[in-house]
Amino acid sequence: MNLTIENILLVGSVLLFISIIVGKTSYKFGVPTLLLFLAIGMLAGTDGIGGIHFDNPQIAQFIGIVSLNFILFSGGLDTNWDSVKPVLKEGFALSTLGVLLTAIGLGTFVYYITDFTIYESLLLGSIVSSTDAAAVFSILRSKSLGLKSNLRPTLELESGSNDPMAYVLTIAFLTLVLNPDQSFWSIIPLFFQQMIIGTIAGFGFGKLSKIIINKIRLDFEGLYPVLVIALMFITFSATDFVGGNGFLAIYICAVYLGNQDLIHKKTILKMFDGLAWLMQIVLFLTLGLLVYPSEVIPYFGIGMLISGFLILVARPVGILISTSFFKMRNSRRFYISWVGLRGAVPIVFATYPLLAGIEKAHMIFNIVFFISVTSVLIQGTSLSIVAKWLQVALPEKTKPISETEKLVLDLPKSSLKEISIAPGFASVNKRIVDLHFPSDAFIVMIKRGESYIRPGGSSEILEGDLLMILADKLENFEKVEQILQFNNA
Repeated sequence: MNLTIENILLVGSVLLFISIIVGKTSYKFGVPTLLLFLAIGMLAGTDGIGGIHFDNPQIAQFIGIVSLNFILFSGGLDTNWDSVKPVLKEGFALSTLGVLLTAIGLGTFVYYITDFTIYESLLLGSIVSSTDAAAVFSILRSKSLGLKSNLRPTLELESGSNDPMAYVLTIAFLTLVLNPDQSFWSIIPLFFQQMIIGTIAGFGFGKLSKIIINKIRLDFEGLYPVLVIALMFITFSATDFVGGNGFLAIYICAVYLGNQDLIHKKTILKMFDGLAWLMQIVLFLTLGLLVYPSEVIPYFGIGMLISGFLILVARPVGILISTSFFKMRNSRRFYISWVGLRGAVPIVFATYPLLAGIEKAHMIFNIVFFISVTSVLIQGTSLSIVAKWLQVALPEKTKPISETEKLVLDLPKSSLKEISIAPGFASVNKRIVDLHFPSDAFIVMIKRGESYIRPGGSSEILEGDLLMILADKLENFEKVEQILQFNNA
């Protein structure tokens, strides 16, 4: 069946519905949801029972880039800065040096066991060098796996920030494959340009986005997530236009915004959580349609060999060296190594050689696909078991809940207090979002005269208002009173 304008919505919606239903029960059998989405796409494809013919790497790459924007941005919004800050240096080392060492280690191995040139081998190593944010975020959160010693923020920080490094290496070695006479050292300026501009743009657009979100006055709450989507794409495309790394920029921008006081923040977080899942399903379905299983099977032997070396040697050695500068238990290092999940991102990156038309592009694509599937299948299904074996898992009852999760889940607080706004309070005529309340304190209702108002971030406090405040600690009420009276948060 060929996809047409008339049937694409029907086929797409049916595949989406099947993916959600199948994904609902997949974890009962220990199968990662993302792998099910991929399998459904393959079954619906040319070699499957659906017979849908889809052979357009350019469209697949476009869908992949758009999907990664949502996945990385959602992951960044859900990243708590207080949790990430203690492991910032470790995360940076893993997402840069760790990725580089993994790419070089695997590329060298591929060079010696295949007829690939050194640049083709390093290109393959670069494509699969980073952990997949979609796989890590979804599997860790779906399994609700509690981990000791800041392991979870370390893993999420690495997976969210190491795609830019893999992207730079992929583009760099692809350039060298196409231009073998070019010097290896010529790619170094490209790396620094991408990383430096991407970092600066991420922080810059993050601060600008906060101002726009909080200062613009939209008539409908539902428009705020739409506004954030527009700002996300502007951040990515503008950064890419000036030569920076757009993936790095949107992740940094999202981390910044996720730790700021924003109008309708809960609505924005919930919306992006749903969109991230939608994009993951669409991405894996698309890549499943793009793959021809009959073309992957001949690479089973070499694929298993390369995948095994990546999982058992290249990734662990890269992690060991990149974390040798930090005091860390070996059990923690090994677990970080084991959560080196490869998913959709390497498959998306593997479309670049296809579009560039290099000689071994289809071979690289099929090997990368095989590596991604085996990684998610082997490592993704054993995260809980390995965590318990290495004694890095927390007992069920002691799993911490992040501040972002508290906000999204809207957990109840332990006590309620009413505070009256007297004349002379510094909070008079101020918006709630500008008061910067403690994260565990909320205004749930405002009594104004005989009326009751459900507040939002843009609601203004007026003289004579009676605020009903929920908080879980006595000291938070004291902070709230001080903010309302003196506004010195």
